[in-house]
Amino acid sequence: MFKTAASILVSIAISFSLLFSSPPKSYYHSLYISKSLSENASVSHHLYMLTRRPHVAGTEANAEDAEYVLSTFASCNIKSHKTSYDVSLTYPVSRSLTLTNPPPEQPIIFDLHQQIYDGDPYADVANEVLPTFHAYAKSGTVSGPVVYVNYGRVEDYTTLKKIGVNVSGTVVLARYGQIYRGDMVQNAFEAGAIGTVIYTDRKDYGGGASGGWFPDAKWMPPSGVQVGSVYDGAGDPTTPGWASIQGCERLSVEEVEKEGFVPLIPSLPISASDGETVMRSVGGQVANEDWQGSKDGPTYRVGPGPGVLNLSYTGKQTIATIHNVIGVIEGAEEPDRFVLLGNHRDAWTFGAVDPNSGTATLLEVAQRFEKLQKRGWKPRRTIVLCNWDAEEYGLIGSTEWVEDNREMLASRAVAYLNVDSAVSGAEFHGSATPQLDELLIQATKQVQDPDNSSRTIYESWVSSSGSPVIERLGGGGSDYAAFVQHIGVASADLSYGRGYPVYHSMYDDFVWMKKFGDPMFQRHIAVASVWGLVALQLADEEFLPFNYLSYAYELQKSAKDLEDEISDQGIRLDPLFKSIDDLTKAATKIYNERKAIEESRGWGSILKKDHLRVRELNDRLMMAERAFTDQDGLSGRPWNKHLIYAPSKHNDYGSKSFPGIDDAIDKAKKLKTPESWHYVQHEVWRVSRAVRHVSLVLRGELT
Repeated sequence: MFKTAASILVSIAISFSLLFSSPPKSYYHSLYISKSLSENASVSHHLYMLTRRPHVAGTEANAEDAEYVLSTFASCNIKSHKTSYDVSLTYPVSRSLTLTNPPPEQPIIFDLHQQIYDGDPYADVANEVLPTFHAYAKSGTVSGPVVYVNYGRVEDYTTLKKIGVNVSGTVVLARYGQIYRGDMVQNAFEAGAIGTVIYTDRKDYGGGASGGWFPDAKWMPPSGVQVGSVYDGAGDPTTPGWASIQGCERLSVEEVEKEGFVPLIPSLPISASDGETVMRSVGGQVANEDWQGSKDGPTYRVGPGPGVLNLSYTGKQTIATIHNVIGVIEGAEEPDRFVLLGNHRDAWTFGAVDPNSGTATLLEVAQRFEKLQKRGWKPRRTIVLCNWDAEEYGLIGSTEWVEDNREMLASRAVAYLNVDSAVSGAEFHGSATPQLDELLIQATKQVQDPDNSSRTIYESWVSSSGSPVIERLGGGGSDYAAFVQHIGVASADLSYGRGYPVYHSMYDDFVWMKKFGDPMFQRHIAVASVWGLVALQLADEEFLPFNYLSYAYELQKSAKDLEDEISDQGIRLDPLFKSIDDLTKAATKIYNERKAIEESRGWGSILKKDHLRVRELNDRLMMAERAFTDQDGLSGRPWNKHLIYAPSKHNDYGSKSFPGIDDAIDKAKKLKTPESWHYVQHEVWRVSRAVRHVSLVLRGELT
């Protein structure tokens, strides 16, 4: 008995000795965001090194950048490796666009070429920039009169129909700016068009009539072209739902087309200059004022014709090897719990903003973590640094990795923190699943605004609206999609600035960033501070800093909005409101449990080993997000399993709460049948059941 008691006392003494001899975690968190650990010059150097050449997924240049990330992780004493997948990518083989006007005018053959500028430091590698194209575009040749469709949204086609413009059999001219380009092509197809040409309007990207463009101003040059993918899914389209490992099962081209996520008509992106040339060939009614372009541009008319476009595109589909780079800092106390930080590396051209401002920031985070480790810090939980490949083609690298590690992540992932284009301008933007809202707010209160040293980021964030606007992660715009929408992991996404004129063009280079995006690289440092601080709190806090009351309030608001939309259709929403009420009670209960554990702390608690209670409570907080998913997924979109957040059906960039209900309502409004509205009710029940399951997980009690 004496030896047993003595050993217990020794253990207690050792525990308290360690407790008081080592600095608290909060010390390291404060140190992390101090100026002594950040290096503007280092971030700038990383960005310069990563953007010396165009580095599209599947190319040698992008593989070299993967090695650069890997070696930087290794130099930070972070255990790291590459995980490679063989995925289906497409590249342009040939393309042409010819405009034919009524005689006596001669046909215009567009050269479809982005021009280098005087003194361009990247002129010697400009030939490595791929010809302008849309990834996964349908190969083919089409010819038809031009119809101008504004931004190519569903409502734009409705407007054309109302004024008697028939789109069937035409080649539509649309401008970038409001919805995802893949949805622009799909909407054109559904309207009966045979081809789509998408241009970069000066009104949105070229500075209007103000004059000047890159390199003298931030605006897109007249020859600049926004390239990008028109694939509407996530992950390798030939391996939907499973990882693209070597020798795996694959769908055929015909099977991929039947899945419904690749275009069935050809498309091409073109420049502002070429777009205005085409526009001058369009007659018919004058478009509405909100459809017009720059004041010094041509008058926009809707057509059809008399100008005729002949569009020809041939693409090559190939199985290419892509490389994710994974770095792991193992947790000292809970190594089986993962806090993941991710950013993609591949770019359509040089990618100084998209995505390598984020990659350079990720490397800055890694270097700060190394400095903390040298000072004695060890994370409680494991931190995983992820550098994804082939995001631009359709979130491929992250999706394949999540599908490959689905079970492990579903049982062990605490949260995923994404940064894509870390810096494109001023103003902080944050998106998150609601339980992370408060954590994001608290982090921004601790980091100085890079553009105003007298304020924190939070103070500047709320200055215009009075409260922080935290958006949701329903869109398919970046690598959080697989984590949130496929397996249900709490996630956040951070950036400085939103949108920039030279997006996805060859002018998104280091010069643009140095002159216009972040000349002193202070914004990069600020993003690294918020990103890493949120990660540290998730990795180190004894109790996971999740607040599900925020989730309940968010769902309550969305349900009321839904009620206003369909109140006259006889749909019962009381099951949904009841489940949200149960969630509110469960969120309150788990919060009170945490407070009770904290208040009962003392000498006795060590003997009681209440760390097991903490672990069990944290598991409930971690697993609750999984319960928002449904194994069958959304109707027609089975990969999207989250019933609260998913992309809008007609805009992959957009986000919809209750996406299954929203899809059903959209269909019911078109069909106007009792059966279609009955299906809306079914979707309400599905969401209600999911929310109830979240409540059960938070309670941790069997029914």
